[in-house]
Amino acid sequence: MIQYHVSFDNPLTFYLQIQLTLDVPAEAPAPLALQLPAWRPGRYELQNFAQKIQKVVVTDAATGLSLPPRKTTKDRWEVADAAGKQLKVSYNFYAHQMDAGGSWLDASQLYLNPVQALLYVVGREDEECTLELALPDNWQIACGLPETSPHVLTAQNFDQLADSPLIASPTLEHFEYEAGGRRFHVWAQGEEAVLNWDILLADFQAFTEAQLKLFGSLPVKDYHFLNQFLPYKHYHGVEHANSTVIVLGPAELLMSDGLYKELLGVSCHELFHTWNIKSIRPAELQPYDYSRENYFRTCYIAEGITTYYGEYLLARSQVRTPDQYFEELNAVLRKHFDDAGGDNLSLADASMDLWLDGYRPGVPDRKVSVYHKGALAALLLDLTLRQLSGHARSLDDVMRRLYEEFGKTGVGYTEADYQRLVSEVAGRDMKRYFDQFIDGTAPLIEPLQNALRKVGCQLISSENVSASEGQFGFRTVLKNERTEVSYIWPNSPAAAALTVDDELIAVNGRRVTMNLQSLLSSGAAQYEVSVFRQNRLLTVTLAAQEGESFGPKYEVAKLAEADAAQRTGFARWLGWEF
Repeated sequence: MIQYHVSFDNPLTFYLQIQLTLDVPAEAPAPLALQLPAWRPGRYELQNFAQKIQKVVVTDAATGLSLPPRKTTKDRWEVADAAGKQLKVSYNFYAHQMDAGGSWLDASQLYLNPVQALLYVVGREDEECTLELALPDNWQIACGLPETSPHVLTAQNFDQLADSPLIASPTLEHFEYEAGGRRFHVWAQGEEAVLNWDILLADFQAFTEAQLKLFGSLPVKDYHFLNQFLPYKHYHGVEHANSTVIVLGPAELLMSDGLYKELLGVSCHELFHTWNIKSIRPAELQPYDYSRENYFRTCYIAEGITTYYGEYLLARSQVRTPDQYFEELNAVLRKHFDDAGGDNLSLADASMDLWLDGYRPGVPDRKVSVYHKGALAALLLDLTLRQLSGHARSLDDVMRRLYEEFGKTGVGYTEADYQRLVSEVAGRDMKRYFDQFIDGTAPLIEPLQNALRKVGCQLISSENVSASEGQFGFRTVLKNERTEVSYIWPNSPAAAALTVDDELIAVNGRRVTMNLQSLLSSGAAQYEVSVFRQNRLLTVTLAAQEGESFGPKYEVAKLAEADAAQRTGFARWLGWEF
């Protein structure tokens, strides 16, 4: 058994003291290798957690003699003379990252994501582990791991330990509800939140039961929502095997329409991950290799489908109305059509590129989001499957098949497996869908419009009312009272005259001072625009293209009039009468 011990001397420093104790067999190969994870499941990019490690010391427990470790990579250490000894590996970890993937220490709590902080013994990842926390007696622990003795958690292996975040505090709030014969725990830590727990637990139970009905069973014994409620604005959630960490703020607004909507959406999304990515896992992630990138081309399934269901199931479970669901769907549409990246990178390639720059804006129009386009591709597939089968089958059936064939068996699925299941559920070859919308960059507007009309809805397009973007194809941002160009649509008038980071000074001799809309709305055929470009003053000409507009906006709405088939389709899809 491998034992971890976590303590803290002074919370004001944010440093945790971590100790790893293990017996090394006499016949163990030399040297002993210790690895700190380089990334965490749920965020597919290298994160270099070793930046937070201070002063790694290895000693022989029997003699107290030092066994100096040799660092061989940025996050790997080797101990040469370890065979036959009991080792104590000690180091400090800087816990000063308050988000759903981080760790935090202060006088009021210890919040730990073990995947950030705990070294593992290479080759011994499957051994049972214990994590002992040196805490005051009155502190309670919220965690998906069992507490086998006071303040001691036990994991079957390192993977389970790494995937089990915890919050320890004397002020934790705890509530429970039951669904499908399983217990679901809702924990709250941080600022005192003004929550109506009766409403919250009823809503959580409703969307949980909808997910259980979809899949048929829960892949874990229980589930824990670990909530950090903050005094400032924040939004983040991360999935784990039988838990999630959700960080939201400001706490006093949690029952307001906007923030409560976010709490429901992220909670439903993260719970769906318990099946889709934690249980139903791509072959490339079976098992996780924490030391390097784990490339896979199917993150549009893991994140795109989950993004779709995370909001859709709130409507289907009657937690949200159709209009409220459409508001969330419209937000996804806005984000996807906010630039031209979808013309240049497929969803499958975007899944690979998460490891490159998937979580940052990156260079203009290079990439597409597996979350946003992935959700729209999932919507299109769901409606298509329903149309082909007269609503007898849907994306639900694909997800159930994935769970039965791969989630319950622990076998990772491949791209070919998913495509096969989709075609089998459809009752026809779905190669065209994958060629166009998954492996290709075909436009989504027309197929989405056709699919939505079958369920009594439509995709409404409206022109961008911004003069700078709608007529000329560029957006601006205000920086220190300066108006700078932040984005330019390809093949627009702005693309022939402006560049990103240009500072707009004047239009037709009139100074730009938060009045760009009016300056570009005179109806003139062209405008003389003065800009600072790399500290040089230039004047360029913007000429409108007659009949052309840029940055259109799209919204989903019910048809004003729908026939009987469309009304039936709406009810079968959303679970609400038209």
